[in-house]
Amino acid sequence: MKRTAQRDNAGERKLRSELHRRGLRFRLHRRILVGSRRTVDIAFPASKTAVFIDGCFWHGCPEHGTWPKNNREWWRAKIQGNIARDRDTDRRLVDAGWTVVRVWAHEAVETAARRIETAVMRGLRQRAKTRR
Repeated sequence: MKRTAQRDNAGERKLRSELHRRGLRFRLHRRILVGSRRTVDIAFPASKTAVFIDGCFWHGCPEHGTWPKNNREWWRAKIQGNIARDRDTDRRLVDAGWTVVRVWAHEAVETAARRIETAVMRGLRQRAKTRR
């Protein structure tokens, strides 16, 4: 379970490289909710876009998520708790005016980068309109 790093793992680095190649600049592992210890994997403060890269096992991917056979009840509660915390984080960020993009670890880097780039550009356009 500890083989994949929580942060700065190979998949996350590939996605960040692709975003950087597309000219997008970001902040890493930032706390953006006041009074919370929760962090965003990739934050685009200028467009208020928060990106999370969710591992299939830990976040209950409907396509690739698995349920361990040993200590089944504990793992089910753990993973369902992670899912509930993810939804709560999403809600709190949206209430604070952020756009949330969740990327599954199995998602193709180009596809994820395109979704993120679209959200960032949309956020920048919206913020530019409100400043006028």
